[in-house]
Amino acid sequence: QVQLVESGGGSVQAGGSLRLSCAASGYPYIRYCMAWFRQAPGKERERVASIDSIDFRRYADSVKGRFTISRDTAKSTLYLEMNGLKAEDTTMYYCAADGLRRCPTSESDFESWGRGTQVTVSS
Repeated sequence: QVQLVESGGGSVQAGGSLRLSCAASGYPYIRYCMAWFRQAPGKERERVASIDSIDFRRYADSVKGRFTISRDTAKSTLYLEMNGLKAEDTTMYYCAADGLRRCPTSESDFESWGRGTQVTVSS
């Protein structure tokens, strides 16, 4: 069974930090493309960060310099270190994966998705 399970969400004060985790199982996605997305009600899903098979990382302009994507291949776990959190970062965060060496350019091409974890930032 292919599965992506997010954890680590919660409530923090503005300026605080959180580390999200995504445990992958059923397929070695950790060795290929994995990404974090977020989506608030009424808004389009936004790709927050991604990492591919050669460790090339991409970040949305809105989080660049504040968030860091990483992975632990031994634990088959993807992480998103979130620092300097702002109220506008409040939303659901989702883990996604695709069995390609390079990450897809389209959200629809990610083949696996987690159910999300909530992040709430108060000011």
